[in-house]
Amino acid sequence: MNWLDQVKWDAQGLVPAIAQEATSGDVLMFAWMNREALEKTAELGRAVYFSRSRGKLWFKGEESGHVQTVHDIRLDCDHDVVLLKVTQAGEDQAIACHTGRHSCFFQRYEAGQWHIVEPVLKDPEQIYKKP
Repeated sequence: MNWLDQVKWDAQGLVPAIAQEATSGDVLMFAWMNREALEKTAELGRAVYFSRSRGKLWFKGEESGHVQTVHDIRLDCDHDVVLLKVTQAGEDQAIACHTGRHSCFFQRYEAGQWHIVEPVLKDPEQIYKKP
C-alpha cells in the first residue's frame, strides 16, 4: 500500500498538519495539506501546505523567506493528523507566523479573555511583498 493511502484525508482531501520546531519542541503553526503537498514535502524536505483560501499549494516561505526545512514527518495513531518537525530558515529564522511572531499560538486564555503573550519580532509589512 502506498504510504499516502494510509493517511485519512477529510472530505475535501485534506489532513491537518502541525509544524513543530525540531530543536525547542515549540509548536509553530497549524496548516492543511492535500496529498500533493504531503508528497512534495517528503520529496523536497521542505514544508509545503495547501492554502484553502488560495486553492493551491503553498510553499512555506515563498513570500516571507521563512522556509521550513523538514527533518521528520509523523502520522498520529488515528492516521488523521500529520506532524512535521522543522527548522525555520531565512533571514528571520525565529519567525513562523504571518503576524511576525515566532509561533502562531501567541494568545493565551486567562480569566475569561485571550491575552497576547508573544511579541511581534518583525512587522509583517516588512516581511511580505505588496502586489
